[in-house]
Amino acid sequence: MKAEAIIDRYEAFCPQDLSLEGDISGLQIGCLDKDVSKVMIALDVREATVKEAISKNIDLLIVKHAPIFKPLVNLVANPKNNIYLDLVKHDIAVYVSHTNIDVVDGGLNDWFCDLLDIHETSYLSESKEGFGIGRIGTISPMPFEDLAKKIASVFHLDSVRLISYGNDNQMISRLAICGGSGQSFYPEAIAKGAQVYITGDIYYHTAQEMLTDGLLAIDPGHHIEVLFVKKLHEKFEAWKKENDWEVDFIESQANTNPFYHL
Repeated sequence: MKAEAIIDRYEAFCPQDLSLEGDISGLQIGCLDKDVSKVMIALDVREATVKEAISKNIDLLIVKHAPIFKPLVNLVANPKNNIYLDLVKHDIAVYVSHTNIDVVDGGLNDWFCDLLDIHETSYLSESKEGFGIGRIGTISPMPFEDLAKKIASVFHLDSVRLISYGNDNQMISRLAICGGSGQSFYPEAIAKGAQVYITGDIYYHTAQEMLTDGLLAIDPGHHIEVLFVKKLHEKFEAWKKENDWEVDFIESQANTNPFYHL
């Protein structure tokens, strides 16, 4: 079947126009007017992802993070450009679904809420009428440090960063979450009554400002978005069954998390 038919079904669930302004989404490499028999879902497109895709004879990659996120100066063979050159050489198309999967109802931020038992949710920050990025809701009350341990356990992390002065083990019942790098939305978390904000890539000075403003935070890292791979695979398998597609959908096994902690 054509790659275009697969993407049309995906965009019926998660339209590109839900993406935040200036975001990269949609087809980035190759074409959709091609027959596909194997589709791989991945978080990132790095050297290990491309090697895996080539070895498994993948026709289409569906990813969250765009491989091309800065203007290219050239396509001369070098370690960075070889990622793109190898994809083109092996005719592997790349389709990107970035902030639209964060925004869409039943998407990544809602999957996070399901994992963490966050209920009575609403949007953290409205992105367009009727839609928003991030979620805020309630949990069964628990101490701040227990919440942090739960997050580490649920996402199989070796550690999480706590934005706290170390003596703030208060009972938490209302929190906000935004996958990826969502520190810019912390004022909305405060305005909507969050006691804790969960997001990745929090800067040093932003963390200080959060505490000054009375907000605790937990930074589990950007890579928790790898949940995208499992959940999208589940969706594509369901659509495959509904539509009698003769296509194999594969979860990438490549590890693209650059961070470890001793």
